[in-house]
Amino acid sequence: MTPLPILIFCDGACSGNPGPGGYGAIIATPDGHVRELGGKQNPTTNNAMELHGLIVALEAIAQKPGEVAVHTDSTYVIRGITQWIWAWRKRGWITAEGKPVANADRWQRLFAVVAKRESGGGKISWHYVRGHVGVPGNERVDQIAVAYSQGKWIELYDGPLLKYGTAIHDIPDDTSLPEQRERVEKVAAFSYLSLINGKLERHATWKECEARVKGRPGAKFKKAMSPDEERKIIESWGI
Repeated sequence: MTPLPILIFCDGACSGNPGPGGYGAIIATPDGHVRELGGKQNPTTNNAMELHGLIVALEAIAQKPGEVAVHTDSTYVIRGITQWIWAWRKRGWITAEGKPVANADRWQRLFAVVAKRESGGGKISWHYVRGHVGVPGNERVDQIAVAYSQGKWIELYDGPLLKYGTAIHDIPDDTSLPEQRERVEKVAAFSYLSLINGKLERHATWKECEARVKGRPGAKFKKAMSPDEERKIIESWGI
């Protein structure tokens, strides 16, 4: 029989982004013990707190052997630790765009704790759970993180699973990471055309074009993406 993994839920929140932030985590061990963790930082960001909640949870179980199943609603965290981090490390914590990696100190700390655990045979599996859809563990860590970000007191549980009020093992069947949308690079318009009372004008920006046609009955306007498209628009207007 395969041993149950140590179960982790983690989340982060921020009021202002940057602003006052909080993190929350739940650790449920196979021996039937549950421990909640939480804290605050200021100033910080939402992504920094998402990372920090996970780091704190993994460091808290550093001496506990076994596999770990991490559940988070942050695609940033999962993609960062499983995909992006290798290129960041190779480039000296610089992005492909040549900028410093955001939260590099936390990524380095997370990488260290993950690498140490996995080198000792403690496999970590990464599970994506959608936020605010009623997953009990995710809702609870969100509650903890938000409370800390707002400076509110919240009681953290530390005791047996049988007395824990959150159905932490109620997890969706599908915890796979959603496909990442390809970035579509925005292409600047070649020109903006306006036609009022038979008079055609060519504008470099939409703001200029809008200023001319706004509130003018019968005005025509259109964006052209190339010289050829510009010519066709003008011809369609009978000019």
